[in-house]
Amino acid sequence: MTDIRVLIVDDERFSREELAYLLQPFERIKVVGEAASGDEAIVAALKYQPDVMFLDVEMPKMDGLAVAAAIKDLKKVPEIVFATAYPDFAVEAFRHQALDYLLKPFDEDQLAEAVNRMEKKLLPEENQKQGPVPSKFAVEVDETIEYLNPSDIMYVYREGRATKIVGRASVYETNDALKDVEERLQPFSFFRIHKSYLVNIDYIHRLTPWFNGAWQLELRGAEEKLSVSRNYVKDLRRMMEL
Repeated sequence: MTDIRVLIVDDERFSREELAYLLQPFERIKVVGEAASGDEAIVAALKYQPDVMFLDVEMPKMDGLAVAAAIKDLKKVPEIVFATAYPDFAVEAFRHQALDYLLKPFDEDQLAEAVNRMEKKLLPEENQKQGPVPSKFAVEVDETIEYLNPSDIMYVYREGRATKIVGRASVYETNDALKDVEERLQPFSFFRIHKSYLVNIDYIHRLTPWFNGAWQLELRGAEEKLSVSRNYVKDLRRMMEL
């Protein structure tokens, strides 16, 4: 499997369109269909054979929980990501072994975390280290290739259509997607702190609370303070305490 096939189920057209739009930047996510009701969702699941169903909870006639129960009898049972404006259904949703539970309006960081879980579960080979670990990181710069020592890279971030690689001495730019850079740096000590940022944990100096559940990260040798999304703080702190 190279792509994750997604079916979006929501009785509100705007919500379906918004979610489809927010999923566009994720290269391995392919929206194969939409459904506006529970009945349509079951028919669409049979037709499109999705790997993941983004499923609204509150729908007329047949709600999302009923759909989740019904599709368990399908030959191919998709993973479920519930999407709703109501947090009260979370406990019951996870009884259906939901992969994730997203609240509306959609938070882009939470959506990115949900996609990350989908990829780890459905694309296991993409997350395995294969073959010898490279000692250099190749970056194409002005039609030439620079070979960087990954230990000299402090952090990486996405800006517009470019990915910036901030080293101790220089800043490099590549057209590669941040996800692709993250995969190439996987054998080394890099950690995602935000949907648009990766950091080399060997440079972490200080982590301090900021606001609204987010934190700020200070790196040795870097002037910029980086924002750590609340969705990544817990894992970052756990990792740094090991």
